[in-house]
Amino acid sequence: MAAAKGTAGRCPVCGAATEKRWRPFCSRRCADVDLGRWLKGSYAIPGEPLETEGAERDSIASSPPEGEEDR
Repeated sequence: MAAAKGTAGRCPVCGAATEKRWRPFCSRRCADVDLGRWLKGSYAIPGEPLETEGAERDSIASSPPEGEEDR
């Protein structure tokens, strides 16, 4: 996949030229900054909250056993 025009070889954190050892970053510092952003959830995509595990179990427990829906 080709990089976007004008961004090839640029660090996604600071915009400096990338270094082969740290690619796609320019340094270990920028790689660590990016990792910290992932760990804090900064890169999360907003959306609807998922059901919790307990809510899923409750809905399964309240439904009739398989094959007994028509009784």
